[in-house]
Amino acid sequence: MNIAITGGTGLVGQKLTHYLVEQGHSVTILTRNAANKQNKEHVSYVEWLQPEATPAEHLEGTDAFINLAGESIMGRWTALKKERILSSRLEATTELISIMKQLKKKPTVLVNGSAMGYYGYSDTKQFTEEDEPANTPFLGEVTQKWENAASLASEFGIRTVYMRIGIVFDEEGGALPKMLLPYKLFVGGKVGSGKQWMSWIHSNDLIRLFLFAIEKEAISGPLNATAPHPVRMNQLNRTIAQVMNRPHWLPAPSFALKTTLGEMSTLILDGAYIFPRKAIQHSFTFQYNELEVALKQLLN
Repeated sequence: MNIAITGGTGLVGQKLTHYLVEQGHSVTILTRNAANKQNKEHVSYVEWLQPEATPAEHLEGTDAFINLAGESIMGRWTALKKERILSSRLEATTELISIMKQLKKKPTVLVNGSAMGYYGYSDTKQFTEEDEPANTPFLGEVTQKWENAASLASEFGIRTVYMRIGIVFDEEGGALPKMLLPYKLFVGGKVGSGKQWMSWIHSNDLIRLFLFAIEKEAISGPLNATAPHPVRMNQLNRTIAQVMNRPHWLPAPSFALKTTLGEMSTLILDGAYIFPRKAIQHSFTFQYNELEVALKQLLN
Protein backbone atom coordinates (compact mmCIF):
# COMPACT_ATOMS: atom_id res chain seq x y z
CA MET A 1 0.00 0.00 0.00
CA ASN A 2 0.89 3.65 -0.38
CA ILE A 3 0.49 5.26 3.05
CA ALA A 4 0.86 8.98 3.80
CA ILE A 5 1.73 10.18 7.32
CA THR A 6 1.53 13.63 8.87
CA GLY A 7 3.68 14.10 11.95
CA GLY A 8 5.94 11.39 10.58
CA THR A 9 9.13 12.90 11.99
CA GLY A 10 8.07 12.52 15.63
CA LEU A 11 8.89 9.55 17.88
CA VAL A 12 5.82 7.49 16.97
CA GLY A 13 5.91 8.64 13.35
CA GLN A 14 9.50 7.54 12.84
CA LYS A 15 8.93 4.11 14.35
CA LEU A 16 5.70 3.71 12.40
CA THR A 17 7.43 4.62 9.13
CA HIS A 18 10.17 2.07 9.75
CA TYR A 19 7.61 -0.63 10.59
CA LEU A 20 5.44 0.06 7.54
CA VAL A 21 8.45 -0.14 5.22
CA GLU A 22 9.48 -3.40 6.89
CA GLN A 23 6.00 -4.75 6.11
CA GLY A 24 6.44 -3.91 2.43
CA HIS A 25 4.55 -0.61 2.20
CA SER A 26 5.60 2.72 0.70
CA VAL A 27 5.40 5.78 2.96
CA THR A 28 5.02 9.45 2.10
CA ILE A 29 5.68 11.88 4.94
CA LEU A 30 4.01 15.29 4.81
CA THR A 31 6.35 17.90 6.23
CA ARG A 32 6.77 21.67 6.27
CA ASN A 33 10.42 21.32 5.19
CA ALA A 34 10.56 18.72 2.44
CA ALA A 35 13.58 20.45 0.87
CA ASN A 36 15.68 19.49 3.89
CA LYS A 37 14.70 15.82 3.70
CA GLN A 38 16.23 13.23 1.39
CA ASN A 39 13.99 10.58 -0.12
CA LYS A 40 14.95 7.00 0.70
CA GLU A 41 13.86 3.65 -0.60
CA HIS A 42 10.09 3.39 -0.05
CA VAL A 43 10.09 6.70 1.92
CA SER A 44 9.44 10.08 0.29
CA TYR A 45 8.68 13.58 1.56
CA VAL A 46 6.02 16.03 0.39
CA GLU A 47 5.80 19.64 1.54
CA TRP A 48 2.56 20.90 3.01
CA LEU A 49 1.19 23.70 5.23
CA GLN A 50 3.27 26.23 3.33
CA PRO A 51 1.83 29.01 1.12
CA GLU A 52 3.15 27.62 -2.17
CA ALA A 53 2.88 23.91 -1.34
CA THR A 54 0.67 21.72 -3.56
CA PRO A 55 0.69 18.38 -1.72
CA ALA A 56 -2.38 16.92 -3.47
CA GLU A 57 -0.42 16.81 -6.74
CA HIS A 58 1.99 14.33 -5.17
CA LEU A 59 -0.50 12.17 -3.28
CA GLU A 60 -2.68 10.74 -6.02
CA GLY A 61 -2.84 6.98 -5.52
CA THR A 62 -2.46 7.11 -1.74
CA ASP A 63 -4.35 4.21 -0.16
CA ALA A 64 -4.38 5.38 3.47
CA PHE A 65 -3.61 8.48 5.52
CA ILE A 66 -2.36 8.56 9.11
CA ASN A 67 -2.67 11.93 10.85
CA LEU A 68 -0.30 12.48 13.78
CA ALA A 69 0.43 16.18 13.33
CA GLY A 70 0.12 18.55 16.27
CA GLU A 71 2.00 20.59 18.83
CA SER A 72 3.47 18.52 21.67
CA ILE A 73 1.44 18.62 24.86
CA MET A 74 4.65 18.60 26.92
CA GLY A 75 5.66 21.91 28.47
CA ARG A 76 3.91 24.42 30.73
CA TRP A 77 0.40 25.10 29.48
CA THR A 78 0.40 28.85 29.05
CA ALA A 79 -2.52 30.41 27.20
CA LEU A 80 -0.34 30.52 24.06
CA LYS A 81 0.75 26.89 24.47
CA LYS A 82 -2.84 25.71 24.84
CA GLU A 83 -3.88 27.68 21.77
CA ARG A 84 -1.08 26.02 19.76
CA ILE A 85 -2.01 22.54 21.00
CA LEU A 86 -5.53 23.01 19.65
CA SER A 87 -4.90 25.13 16.55
CA SER A 88 -2.05 22.96 15.25
CA ARG A 89 -4.27 19.88 15.29
CA LEU A 90 -7.22 21.61 13.67
CA GLU A 91 -5.04 23.28 11.03
CA ALA A 92 -3.35 20.01 10.06
CA THR A 93 -6.58 18.00 10.00
CA THR A 94 -8.46 20.64 8.01
CA GLU A 95 -5.64 20.75 5.45
CA LEU A 96 -5.63 16.96 5.24
CA ILE A 97 -9.38 16.91 4.57
CA SER A 98 -8.79 19.50 1.82
CA ILE A 99 -6.09 17.33 0.25
CA MET A 100 -8.29 14.24 0.24
CA LYS A 101 -11.13 16.25 -1.29
CA GLN A 102 -8.84 17.17 -4.23
CA LEU A 103 -7.76 13.60 -4.96
CA LYS A 104 -9.49 11.96 -7.92
CA LYS A 105 -9.16 8.55 -6.29
CA LYS A 106 -9.96 8.81 -2.59
CA PRO A 107 -8.01 6.83 0.01
CA THR A 108 -9.87 3.97 1.62
CA VAL A 109 -9.12 5.00 5.20
CA LEU A 110 -7.97 7.82 7.45
CA VAL A 111 -6.51 6.86 10.82
CA ASN A 112 -6.59 10.07 12.81
CA GLY A 113 -4.41 10.46 15.87
CA SER A 114 -6.49 11.11 18.96
CA ALA A 115 -5.99 10.66 22.69
CA MET A 116 -7.44 8.92 25.71
CA GLY A 117 -7.97 12.44 27.11
CA TYR A 118 -11.27 12.29 25.25
CA TYR A 119 -12.81 10.43 28.20
CA GLY A 120 -11.77 12.88 30.89
CA TYR A 121 -10.61 11.62 34.28
CA SER A 122 -12.01 9.14 36.77
CA ASP A 123 -10.63 6.96 39.57
CA THR A 124 -13.65 4.63 39.50
CA LYS A 125 -15.17 4.36 36.01
CA GLN A 126 -13.88 2.08 33.23
CA PHE A 127 -14.15 3.44 29.68
CA THR A 128 -14.54 1.66 26.34
CA GLU A 129 -15.13 3.14 22.89
CA GLU A 130 -18.86 3.21 23.59
CA ASP A 131 -18.56 5.60 26.54
CA GLU A 132 -19.02 9.34 26.59
CA PRO A 133 -16.59 11.59 28.51
CA ALA A 134 -16.87 11.71 32.29
CA ASN A 135 -15.89 15.39 32.20
CA THR A 136 -14.36 17.78 29.69
CA PRO A 137 -10.95 19.07 30.82
CA PHE A 138 -8.73 20.91 28.35
CA LEU A 139 -7.36 17.82 26.58
CA GLY A 140 -10.85 16.38 26.36
CA GLU A 141 -12.08 19.47 24.53
CA VAL A 142 -9.07 19.39 22.21
CA THR A 143 -9.64 15.72 21.39
CA GLN A 144 -13.33 16.14 20.67
CA LYS A 145 -12.70 19.08 18.33
CA TRP A 146 -9.86 17.16 16.66
CA GLU A 147 -12.09 14.15 16.00
CA ASN A 148 -14.91 16.36 14.76
CA ALA A 149 -12.54 17.93 12.21
CA ALA A 150 -11.41 14.48 11.02
CA SER A 151 -14.99 13.20 10.76
CA LEU A 152 -15.49 15.26 7.57
CA ALA A 153 -13.51 12.57 5.71
CA SER A 154 -16.57 10.33 5.95
CA GLU A 155 -18.41 12.73 3.63
CA PHE A 156 -16.13 11.47 0.83
CA GLY A 157 -16.80 7.82 1.68
CA ILE A 158 -13.50 7.46 3.53
CA ARG A 159 -13.52 5.06 6.49
CA THR A 160 -12.32 7.07 9.49
CA VAL A 161 -10.72 5.73 12.67
CA TYR A 162 -9.98 7.85 15.75
CA MET A 163 -6.98 6.28 17.46
CA ARG A 164 -7.36 7.26 21.14
CA ILE A 165 -3.79 6.73 22.29
CA GLY A 166 -2.79 6.09 25.88
CA ILE A 167 0.56 6.77 27.55
CA VAL A 168 3.12 5.44 25.08
CA PHE A 169 6.03 3.56 26.65
CA ASP A 170 9.20 3.69 24.58
CA GLU A 171 12.84 3.65 25.62
CA GLU A 172 13.81 6.48 23.27
CA GLY A 173 11.42 9.22 24.37
CA GLY A 174 7.98 10.22 25.54
CA ALA A 175 6.81 9.70 29.11
CA LEU A 176 8.82 6.66 30.17
CA PRO A 177 12.33 8.18 30.42
CA LYS A 178 10.88 10.94 32.62
CA MET A 179 9.28 8.33 34.87
CA LEU A 180 12.52 6.38 35.11
CA LEU A 181 14.73 9.33 36.02
CA PRO A 182 13.84 9.55 39.75
CA TYR A 183 14.59 5.83 40.13
CA LYS A 184 17.90 6.21 38.34
CA LEU A 185 18.71 8.86 40.96
CA PHE A 186 17.43 6.61 43.81
CA VAL A 187 14.66 9.10 44.72
CA GLY A 188 11.61 7.39 43.19
CA GLY A 189 8.34 7.02 45.06
CA LYS A 190 4.59 7.55 45.04
CA VAL A 191 3.38 10.28 42.68
CA GLY A 192 0.38 12.27 43.82
CA SER A 193 -2.28 10.07 45.42
CA GLY A 194 -0.93 6.99 43.64
CA LYS A 195 -4.55 5.97 42.94
CA GLN A 196 -4.84 7.58 39.51
CA TRP A 197 -5.15 5.15 36.61
CA MET A 198 -2.36 4.91 34.03
CA SER A 199 -3.63 3.53 30.72
CA TRP A 200 -0.43 2.71 28.87
CA ILE A 201 0.69 0.96 25.67
CA HIS A 202 4.04 -0.37 24.47
CA SER A 203 5.19 1.53 21.37
CA ASN A 204 5.58 -1.72 19.41
CA ASP A 205 1.93 -2.60 20.00
CA LEU A 206 0.88 0.93 19.07
CA ILE A 207 2.55 0.92 15.67
CA ARG A 208 1.18 -2.56 14.94
CA LEU A 209 -2.30 -1.32 15.86
CA PHE A 210 -2.06 1.52 13.32
CA LEU A 211 -1.51 -0.95 10.48
CA PHE A 212 -4.18 -3.24 11.94
CA ALA A 213 -6.67 -0.35 11.82
CA ILE A 214 -5.79 0.29 8.18
CA GLU A 215 -6.12 -3.33 7.11
CA LYS A 216 -9.20 -4.24 9.17
CA GLU A 217 -12.06 -2.83 7.13
CA ALA A 218 -14.62 -3.55 9.86
CA ILE A 219 -13.00 -1.01 12.21
CA SER A 220 -14.25 2.57 12.12
CA GLY A 221 -14.87 5.33 14.64
CA PRO A 222 -13.03 5.39 17.97
CA LEU A 223 -10.34 2.80 18.67
CA ASN A 224 -8.67 2.75 22.09
CA ALA A 225 -4.92 2.29 21.76
CA THR A 226 -4.12 1.11 25.28
CA ALA A 227 -2.91 -2.17 26.76
CA PRO A 228 -5.66 -4.41 28.19
CA HIS A 229 -4.39 -4.03 31.76
CA PRO A 230 -4.13 -0.43 32.98
CA VAL A 231 -2.55 0.05 36.41
CA ARG A 232 -2.76 2.52 39.25
CA MET A 233 0.11 5.00 39.39
CA ASN A 234 1.51 3.49 42.57
CA GLN A 235 1.61 0.04 40.97
CA LEU A 236 3.36 1.53 37.95
CA ASN A 237 5.98 3.18 40.15
CA ARG A 238 6.53 0.06 42.23
CA THR A 239 6.93 -2.05 39.09
CA ILE A 240 9.51 0.40 37.73
CA ALA A 241 11.40 0.16 41.03
CA GLN A 242 11.26 -3.63 40.93
CA VAL A 243 12.44 -3.93 37.33
CA MET A 244 15.23 -1.40 37.88
CA ASN A 245 16.14 -2.81 41.30
CA ARG A 246 15.77 0.61 42.90
CA PRO A 247 14.06 1.77 46.10
CA HIS A 248 10.52 3.16 46.05
CA TRP A 249 10.42 5.56 48.95
CA LEU A 250 10.34 9.32 48.26
CA PRO A 251 6.84 10.62 47.44
CA ALA A 252 6.15 13.46 45.01
CA PRO A 253 3.10 15.20 46.52
CA SER A 254 0.38 16.67 44.33
CA PHE A 255 0.90 20.25 45.46
CA ALA A 256 4.58 20.14 44.51
CA LEU A 257 3.80 18.85 41.01
CA LYS A 258 1.08 21.46 40.52
CA THR A 259 3.49 24.18 41.58
CA THR A 260 6.23 22.93 39.27
CA LEU A 261 4.21 21.94 36.22
CA GLY A 262 1.08 24.07 36.45
CA GLU A 263 -1.99 22.78 34.62
CA MET A 264 0.11 20.22 32.73
CA SER A 265 0.41 18.31 36.03
CA THR A 266 -3.00 16.83 35.22
CA LEU A 267 -1.17 14.43 32.88
CA ILE A 268 0.47 12.91 35.96
CA LEU A 269 -2.05 13.47 38.72
CA ASP A 270 -5.23 12.47 36.87
CA GLY A 271 -6.03 9.39 34.84
CA ALA A 272 -8.67 7.00 33.63
CA TYR A 273 -9.07 3.26 33.08
CA ILE A 274 -9.29 2.89 29.28
CA PHE A 275 -10.02 -0.60 27.95
CA PRO A 276 -9.29 -1.50 24.26
CA ARG A 277 -12.54 -3.40 23.71
CA LYS A 278 -12.74 -2.84 19.95
CA ALA A 279 -9.17 -4.02 19.29
CA ILE A 280 -9.80 -7.19 21.28
CA GLN A 281 -13.17 -7.79 19.62
CA HIS A 282 -11.43 -7.67 16.24
CA SER A 283 -8.75 -10.13 17.43
CA PHE A 284 -5.78 -7.79 17.67
CA THR A 285 -3.01 -9.54 19.60
CA PHE A 286 -1.15 -7.41 22.13
CA GLN A 287 2.45 -8.55 22.48
CA TYR A 288 2.73 -6.65 25.75
CA ASN A 289 -0.38 -7.17 27.87
CA GLU A 290 1.28 -6.82 31.25
CA LEU A 291 3.24 -3.86 32.55
CA GLU A 292 6.14 -5.85 34.00
CA VAL A 293 6.74 -7.70 30.72
CA ALA A 294 6.66 -4.43 28.78
CA LEU A 295 9.09 -2.67 31.14
CA LYS A 296 11.52 -5.57 31.16
CA GLN A 297 11.62 -5.57 27.37
CA LEU A 298 12.10 -1.81 27.17
CA LEU A 299 14.73 -1.56 29.88
CA ASN A 300 16.74 -4.60 28.87
